[in-house]
Amino acid sequence: MILLGILAASGAGAAVGVAGYFAGGSPNTATVDRFAYPDDTRTTLGTGLSSARSAGAGMSNPGVAGYAAGGSTGSPVSTVDKFAFLDDSRTTLGTGLSAGRWLIAGFSNYEVAGYIAGGRETGDVDTIDKFAFPSDSRSTLSATLTAALFGAAGFSNSGVAGYVAGGDTGSRPTTVDKIAFPSDSKTTLATGLSAGRRYPAGFADKGVAGYALGGQDSSNTYVTTVDKFAFPSDSRTTLGTGLSAATEEGTGISNSEVAGYFGGGDASGNTDTVDKFAFPSDTRTTLGTGLSSDRKTTSGFQNAT
Repeated sequence: MILLGILAASGAGAAVGVAGYFAGGSPNTATVDRFAYPDDTRTTLGTGLSSARSAGAGMSNPGVAGYAAGGSTGSPVSTVDKFAFLDDSRTTLGTGLSAGRWLIAGFSNYEVAGYIAGGRETGDVDTIDKFAFPSDSRSTLSATLTAALFGAAGFSNSGVAGYVAGGDTGSRPTTVDKIAFPSDSKTTLATGLSAGRRYPAGFADKGVAGYALGGQDSSNTYVTTVDKFAFPSDSRTTLGTGLSAATEEGTGISNSEVAGYFGGGDASGNTDTVDKFAFPSDTRTTLGTGLSSDRKTTSGFQNAT
């Protein structure tokens, strides 16, 4: 956390992150792309995931490590890879998910724990696994999602709560479940997504708002919609400017107080596009340099609060 503290001090009190990461994805790859903040330059790590896979999820412990959890190599895996932010070196946790799962959602309570929710095993599940920082020990919450589902978005207001939005339960729900920190108790927001959809992505501006971006609606149409949930009220608005293209299965990362990013996905064909939403105005630009290849269902994490 010392590095983040120095960066914050240099920004006249603003929280300044280090980098965001897009790991793996479909077609199955082990590639991990790193976007340095604040100039958004991209490099590709020399060491990628421990196996080529897609449809996992990310967790973050800023200043310490990022995690790429679960996914599919052709069959679901329980693997959790850990990337140390000091040098981006990778290890693989001795204890992975409680079962192999893919099409999962991830969120984090910085310095405390990361969470992996829902997804598909042999069928859809409502399970929430919790990895305690810094030991990375895993437990499974007694609280579960409102329904067994896959393809939901995860985001969090670190220190307060994590959220799981949308997904597929056999239909496309508008449901947004909220997991309160530190009790891990679950409630469901009275106001959900503006329309039911699966395969949205999530990111957050800590202490300000969480976002659910893109996805596929109940008519199997890809959307550009970006819903914004204000903290702490959880009231929802929908941005006037959405994604640059209707896209499902993209991935969100963020740099709180600065910007959120939506990368890759299926926009009637896999894409390398990375859209950037500036905080607090929510104005959107598209990066000149996108992902290193066209792909969807990557895992996203960030070394940023």
